[in-house]
Amino acid sequence: MRFKRFSLQIALTLSLCALSILACKDDKKVIKQTEISFKKEGELTIFKTDSTTVTLDIEIADTDFDIQTGLMYRDAMSEKQAMLFVFEDETERYFYMKNTKIALDLIFISANKTIVSFQKNAKPFDESSLPSNVPAQYVLEVNAGLVDSWGLAIGNTISYSESQSLQ
Repeated sequence: MRFKRFSLQIALTLSLCALSILACKDDKKVIKQTEISFKKEGELTIFKTDSTTVTLDIEIADTDFDIQTGLMYRDAMSEKQAMLFVFEDETERYFYMKNTKIALDLIFISANKTIVSFQKNAKPFDESSLPSNVPAQYVLEVNAGLVDSWGLAIGNTISYSESQSLQ
């Protein structure tokens, strides 16, 4: 009798443990990525050789953190928005699309603000290197396909200004 009671207690204890484990599995925590929205920090104009221009609202990446994260984790960007990376020096640049959900065109720009090269249609989440192949001090990221749609070419120039509220 004592053995049966002891066995019953063990069985009940094991059953309760199993139920509490199963109940915990149903209580999964969902981590939702906070959406990062575009923050207009300035305007940029691209001057094409045919004397037409393209004007964009830009978010500026000029701190180590902003440069490292860029457009990662963003769900979308409008056609007239872009991110401008501003570096302290002019050297060959290497980018990749880790954690970037948006297909992009990368426009590499020299210290004198002349377009020197492109990487078109960079694929989301692709960690392959996207080099400038020539020295660049600025990199402009726009939605994929816009370089061709706008008819941009090496030799086009840019100018940009930061929003007054930031100066």
